[in-house]
Amino acid sequence: MAQISGRTALRAQGRRVAAVFAGQQSSGTRHPLVAVAMVLPLAIVLAVVFGGWEAVMTQASSVAGMLGR
Repeated sequence: MAQISGRTALRAQGRRVAAVFAGQQSSGTRHPLVAVAMVLPLAIVLAVVFGGWEAVMTQASSVAGMLGR
């Protein structure tokens, strides 16, 4: 049982260290637009490289339709 709690404490400490190096606050959250700005370039590159541009556009239009109700 002590090993499990030790591992849990070690994981929590690792998360705190990673958050410090990433410049995040341990209790803070990232704004959704910042997350989109981080992911969007990679998503576009992957869609173009793997030929899934039509699927991406279909999904984007359906999400836009849901948001624009």
